[in-house]
Amino acid sequence: MLFLIAYISSVVLINFAFSSAPHLDVIWSAWGGLVFILRDMVQTRYGHGALLAMLVALVLSYITSEPAIALASATAFFLSELIDWLVFSITRRPLRDRLWLSSALSIPVDTFIFFGMIGALTPAVVGTAMASKFAGVSAVWLAMSWRARRATQPG
Repeated sequence: MLFLIAYISSVVLINFAFSSAPHLDVIWSAWGGLVFILRDMVQTRYGHGALLAMLVALVLSYITSEPAIALASATAFFLSELIDWLVFSITRRPLRDRLWLSSALSIPVDTFIFFGMIGALTPAVVGTAMASKFAGVSAVWLAMSWRARRATQPG
């Protein structure tokens, strides 16, 4: 339940932040990395319920944020969530691999659509968003790989 609440709250808060202080877009783009990790944790725990969580987050974003930000977020999240859902539904790889694969496919889509739609598609913002998202998911992948290796070692 914690990941679900954190995911919905993060989507709403980050969209509100982009609406309230767009000049800090590099900071908000760094925060976006957390949303992808939370989304994957929600997908892991709630399966297709992640789509409902995304819908709730986007409705709340529309109420609390600029409509253009909410629309850009909805479009980017819909497409990246669809990619994520497909990877999680079709791929039978270990969870850590599905997390990284879904992120590798969905992060660029989400980043370019969202920042393109809000007119903030600059190298600094895109670079920060992509770096933070990939750093976050890579850290989770490394931690999960370490745990899996440790669990299979005798001892």
